[in-house]
Amino acid sequence: MSKQDVVLAFSGGLDTSFCIPYLQEQGYAVHTVFADTGGVDAEERAYIEQRAAELGAASHVTVDGGPAIWDGFVKPFVWAGEGYQGQYPLLVSDRYLIVDAALKRAAELGTHVIAHGCTGMGNDQVRFDLAIKASGTYRILAPIREIQKQHTQTRAYEQKYLDERGFGVRAKQKSYTINENLLGVTLSGGEIDRWEAPGEGARGWCAPRSAWPAEPLQVTLKFVEGEAVALDGKPIAGPQMLARLNTMFACYGVGRGVYTGDTVIGLKGRIVYEAPGLVALLAAHRALEDAVLSKQQNRFKPDVARKWVELVYEGFFHDPLKTDLEAFLKSSQSKVTGEVVLETRGGRVDAVVVRSPHLLQTRGATYAQSADWGVEEAEGFIKLFGMSSTLWAEVNR
Repeated sequence: MSKQDVVLAFSGGLDTSFCIPYLQEQGYAVHTVFADTGGVDAEERAYIEQRAAELGAASHVTVDGGPAIWDGFVKPFVWAGEGYQGQYPLLVSDRYLIVDAALKRAAELGTHVIAHGCTGMGNDQVRFDLAIKASGTYRILAPIREIQKQHTQTRAYEQKYLDERGFGVRAKQKSYTINENLLGVTLSGGEIDRWEAPGEGARGWCAPRSAWPAEPLQVTLKFVEGEAVALDGKPIAGPQMLARLNTMFACYGVGRGVYTGDTVIGLKGRIVYEAPGLVALLAAHRALEDAVLSKQQNRFKPDVARKWVELVYEGFFHDPLKTDLEAFLKSSQSKVTGEVVLETRGGRVDAVVVRSPHLLQTRGATYAQSADWGVEEAEGFIKLFGMSSTLWAEVNR
């Protein structure tokens, strides 16, 4: 009797490596899919393909997820301009595109069984499961959640399980859980989970302070309706631009942080993250946007942005409210066109020049320097603007 096909979202890491022999022993033919959402080089892609083969995958495919992650996440995220809880730049958002790749492979194989390597303690299980459920009727297998019913030290169990079957585990996977894509790098486990200072091994792309270049870095980004379209005067596709920015700003340690926040499941989560390119994009976009949007737009938009970010973080990527909010965000970008010069000397990035035909400025006035109105008009404005507060003070003295 032929085995039932299951499509496994595969990264080559400890958890998804464990899933292949585990599912095989449950009677499944495991077909692996690696959605290359960036952050890995040709050598790493080759390792992932080799890893799937040595673990006995029935088939393996690698999917280019760069364009999808730019259009489906980076563009609206930059329009929103907000990190989760004001900090975290949603580096996990490629999970939804990984699900899309797995579902496409399942359709090709004619199966409705999907597997992932998420644990029962984290947020990714929510994102994977809700994205799959929103796409149709599928059976979801989560081997790591299954073994957690009997084993509390799951990573140690997974390592032993693989070792006993002759499959080695890379050293870095023994210390940390590492997620890497076009958006950036996240690291958890070890001393990070123990609320201690991250060790020297807990570093991805960003150079330490001692290795920052002596000369400052300047780059010019061009935006058209809120989307970055050119780097230093040269048009470039979005995924390639983000990859270039990652490389350039990582040398200066830009975009690295230690984040503690409220997870979907209610626990406090703590990770080290590095997102040099996204942080640079956000800084440039914010500087341009602040200069061309009206006061009321700039005041209201963060409320929409925070809700959009919460939906994406918590797994509601396909909720209709997210689509509704994106329609507003897109509309707000109609005049966000111009150029921004970014500069870094290390650790942080600043927008030092903003150029746009839509800058909200008038020739006759400069804040705190000159004005095209008179003293009487200024005094009258102050009187009316503060009327309610002034009256309250007078009445209640």
